[in-house]
Amino acid sequence: MQLKLIYIELVKIFGKVRSLLGFIALAVLMPLIIWGFSQGASSVEQDVERWVGDSFIIVGTAFNGFLVTYITMNFLWVHIPFLLMLVAGDVVAGEGALGTFRITLTRRISRFRIILAKLISTYLYTIILVTFFIIMSLGLGSLWLGIGDLVVYDDGVLILPQEMVWGRFAIAFLFATFVMFVAVTLCFMFSAMVNNGIGPIIGAMAIIIIGLAIANIPIDIFETIRPYLFTSYFDIWQKAFYDPIPWGEIGRDVLILSGYTVVFIVISFVHFIRKDIST
Repeated sequence: MQLKLIYIELVKIFGKVRSLLGFIALAVLMPLIIWGFSQGASSVEQDVERWVGDSFIIVGTAFNGFLVTYITMNFLWVHIPFLLMLVAGDVVAGEGALGTFRITLTRRISRFRIILAKLISTYLYTIILVTFFIIMSLGLGSLWLGIGDLVVYDDGVLILPQEMVWGRFAIAFLFATFVMFVAVTLCFMFSAMVNNGIGPIIGAMAIIIIGLAIANIPIDIFETIRPYLFTSYFDIWQKAFYDPIPWGEIGRDVLILSGYTVVFIVISFVHFIRKDIST
């Protein structure tokens, strides 16, 4: 029964135009970005040469599909949650607006099973969209621009050999997907509270944007606030490219983000189970 409910929810999700917008956006944007880099990214190559020029002699180019994917992940990790929230914000609130809950919630199927199916289907949609992003960035970028060593810069220059990069990207995308789960669960929570799909999207994005601003703007007063914001740990995927990988920090970040996610889920379920469908 639960699998059937999840299947029905997935059919509902992919039956809406807004659910396809993320795939369309990535299908257009990623080839355009990769094509643009292939036509000339002299400023990026100059930056790489400046990072490593004093210590290494570059033979050929450090510019490849790996570097393009890494750069793309750095500026799309705020935009992809928005594409996901177009679905997460409407998955519950949309049916509330249409009034279908007056029929579905009076059936023998428990409200817990219904909300669980909606949450799982939202997570499955998230996995599918992130997988599509991996194909369009790492897959297409590697085929188009080739592969090689990856040069990253954090507190210093790090050159990851080609045979190591695949594993690092696997870890990075795993953590990036986990971060997307946190973002969509926040939006899902708002969706369970209201009967309008626009409000949850705007509310969740506003919280994330404000949280990221506080987490990244170097102001002293924000230093005491940052540890309590879940957005402060959204960069967990970047730690996959550190050497060595700081598993202790990653474990702490995962626990904190998991705690927030559980709170969002509990609030969603409690509110939905107590939801008034008579008005």
